[in-house]
Amino acid sequence: MLTDEDRKFGGYIARVIQKADLTREEAREAFTAVIAEQTTEMQQGALLAALTAKGETAHEVAGAWEAIYDLDTRRISIDDPDDLVENSGTGMDTFKTFNISTAASVLAAAGGIRMARHGARAITSVCGTVDMAEALGVDVECPVETVAASIRKSRIGLFNGMSAQVHPRALGRILSRIAFGSTLNIAASLANPVMPPLAVRGVYDREQILPVAQVMKAVGYRRAVVLHGTIDHSTCGMDEASVCGTTYCAELEPHGGIREYSFRPEDFGLSVWAPDPLSPSGDVACEAGRLIDLLRGNLEGARLHAVLLNAGLVFYVANRAANITEGIAQAAASISSGAAWKTLEEWVASQNRNPRQGLERLRSAAASRQ
Repeated sequence: MLTDEDRKFGGYIARVIQKADLTREEAREAFTAVIAEQTTEMQQGALLAALTAKGETAHEVAGAWEAIYDLDTRRISIDDPDDLVENSGTGMDTFKTFNISTAASVLAAAGGIRMARHGARAITSVCGTVDMAEALGVDVECPVETVAASIRKSRIGLFNGMSAQVHPRALGRILSRIAFGSTLNIAASLANPVMPPLAVRGVYDREQILPVAQVMKAVGYRRAVVLHGTIDHSTCGMDEASVCGTTYCAELEPHGGIREYSFRPEDFGLSVWAPDPLSPSGDVACEAGRLIDLLRGNLEGARLHAVLLNAGLVFYVANRAANITEGIAQAAASISSGAAWKTLEEWVASQNRNPRQGLERLRSAAASRQ
């Protein structure tokens, strides 16, 4: 039998179906009910689908984020948090790439940038951020305190967005049961336990770029680039900067303005590549090996250019580079100097309840590539 809470929640769904927007407070209330399971799973799914079909507003995403961050996120503080950077995507994009963001984040950390990442396991893709880190030897089920310690020591750490160690109530339950992009994917990706003020964030739909930038401004980010990459002569897109076509961006600037622009790989001296080399193999162990090859300077071509472009954006947002071109050069130097491989080893050792076991896994994967 439906309760009064169910009927109130159903009223929100009905309004959204009629293309009416929820206020931030109403969205917070609705997603509080989702997290606390105060209404049926059928109604929870209906709300997510209705919001996606309508198109989420910045207020709706901010309200969902507020509910997740207040009720389902284990927060932790890090000394001097003003320079922390996040690099992640929403997932659910229409072209699945290898795990570009993980490689780009390692290059940034090797260049001295503190990366506070927040990612998930694969849902519609082959190899998610968490799957890749795990294959490399990182402990992805560790407490948030271990992740924070890794950020302090090795300049990189990953909070597993689907782990009860990070989000104990609902996110893993819900995200593992839906296979379409929703308000929850966007809002949850913003619920980082340390709330870094700087970010490069990919979104699964070009229409989400500006709303997500507006949400990030509303929840306290100081500077960010929100982007969606396209593929020439294709309707498919990716939640990464693209070396296959045009990338569309909205940049949240330090003074609070939002600037929209686009770029192509040629703008930075990179080649335009066909998308096929960016597709994952389907085997996480194989993908981990390829990432190791890239970080050790043994991989060229489309994958290298994709990682350098995305890492260059991180250097730019972190104010370590005056522009993206300079950021790409610094990212390349992280590989040629050997710092990228050293940083990966440090990360595996730092974010681990069993560092020896993690390093053995990493070194075994590396040895198999020789």
